[in-house]
Amino acid sequence: MAEHAFRPGAAAATAALALLTALGPAPAASASPHPGTAGSGTASDPTPSPASRFVPGPCPTTPEPIEALGTARCGFLEVPENRARPGGRTIRLAVAVVPAASAKLAGDPVVFMSGGPGGETFDDIPFLVDSGLNRDRDLIVMAQRGNLHDRPNLACPELDRFNAASVGLPSYAPPTERLMLDAVKQCRDRLVADGTDLSAYNSTENAADFADLRTALGIKQWNVYGHSYGSDLAATYLRLHPQGIRAVAFDSIAPPQYVSLPFGWASAREGLDHLYRACAAEPRCKSRYPDLERTLDEQVRKLEAHPLALDVRPPQGGDPVKVVLDGGALVNLLVAKAIPFADVPAAIDELARGNPERFARARAAGSVQDVGQIAHGLTNSVVCSEWVPGHPPSEVLTAGRTAFPDWPRSVQAQAPQLAFQDQVCRIWNVPDRTAVQRVAPVSSVPTLFLNGTFDMKTGASWAQKTARTLPRSTTVQIPGIGHWTVPQSPCAQKVLASFLARPTAPDTGCVADLRWEPFTITPK
Repeated sequence: MAEHAFRPGAAAATAALALLTALGPAPAASASPHPGTAGSGTASDPTPSPASRFVPGPCPTTPEPIEALGTARCGFLEVPENRARPGGRTIRLAVAVVPAASAKLAGDPVVFMSGGPGGETFDDIPFLVDSGLNRDRDLIVMAQRGNLHDRPNLACPELDRFNAASVGLPSYAPPTERLMLDAVKQCRDRLVADGTDLSAYNSTENAADFADLRTALGIKQWNVYGHSYGSDLAATYLRLHPQGIRAVAFDSIAPPQYVSLPFGWASAREGLDHLYRACAAEPRCKSRYPDLERTLDEQVRKLEAHPLALDVRPPQGGDPVKVVLDGGALVNLLVAKAIPFADVPAAIDELARGNPERFARARAAGSVQDVGQIAHGLTNSVVCSEWVPGHPPSEVLTAGRTAFPDWPRSVQAQAPQLAFQDQVCRIWNVPDRTAVQRVAPVSSVPTLFLNGTFDMKTGASWAQKTARTLPRSTTVQIPGIGHWTVPQSPCAQKVLASFLARPTAPDTGCVADLRWEPFTITPK
């Protein structure tokens, strides 16, 4: 889900707004400030969908200043809301072209597809720039339909306020469910009353938007980089719109043919197993925390039966807030990487010894929400049309039992970070799209898979499964890294840069010497 996308360093969203503007208007085909990234296309290039066009304009106002937008070319891509309904309304998607840092261009630009679905895209730009994505290529960023800075923006403040309050509620209790479903219904009713066609916010339309963007900008060929849900979208884009794609990099792959609620349980199991094995392979960690898995299992059972209610000051500051720490909260905090991986064994051990501070503070952090920044409307439309159908609650429970047989049924019945989804989707009421979406991409375009071994959201082994239909693929696992590898790993950055330079023969040599960050060892 969008609110769980990786954010290195927390806090940026509370800063004052700053108005950043782009360069002056220019013809659509000149949207890139550097020569070489725009071209006339080829005879086989598709024309944009009816009513699709790029309109230059100012860069978005962002909650915190983004330096790269100071030199970017910005505007909107205007596209049909629903391409199956000619003559319907158009929507506007915010676009920024961040120029290459080097005066000597390597070649074709990189287009970024962000995670979520519904995650705020523009606040990813600093991480992309710091990771070298625009070192010698233009970097193109577009907010997926319905996101912040788009028109319409499918934010759900109702859900943001629920999420803030939910830290003080039992994770899976009926009153918590009712409050969440009330917020979902309020958001849906408001968006529909505004004229939004919720069925049009899906991966097929998202992919068509990017295809139209390439053509509207006059770009002959580009490279695609997507992370988390953005990798799901990138695979869909590769399958439906292969024209003009030079190479595709998938970071923390969420394969469209596999991603579902049971997928979440398998990924959580895989990521935790990697962490357990890493601790066991580190002599000091193994000696200090010899029964880490058993200890966590015990704490999940204990807290689900007897939750802790605490008053805790959020890490962001402010007055203490009430938090409820139960088994479901413990699991969700681990999957969300709310506790740094190096501290997880110590946090579990401290919890078992009667000190819940690390987990409680991480839980309290959720009480501070960036209201209106997440496009929950896009989130729900994608999840309810593409991820949930075909997997009834009984299958989610079975997947939970398979992954963690010793955990309580109430925890096993809810996919990590995706509670009450069957009920949510009954309210959201969008058509089942699994027949057209759960399809493996088959392509000879060079692809790269980057996955972190500690990733509990999209397990690293899904890369090998997805690569079976992509014969020119390279798969790389980064030890000790979680969700979204590139901003966290200089080695992943090197591999990605090498792949963009030589898609069929990237240099992965730096991976061999990698190890995870040593685990925190606390006194007994």
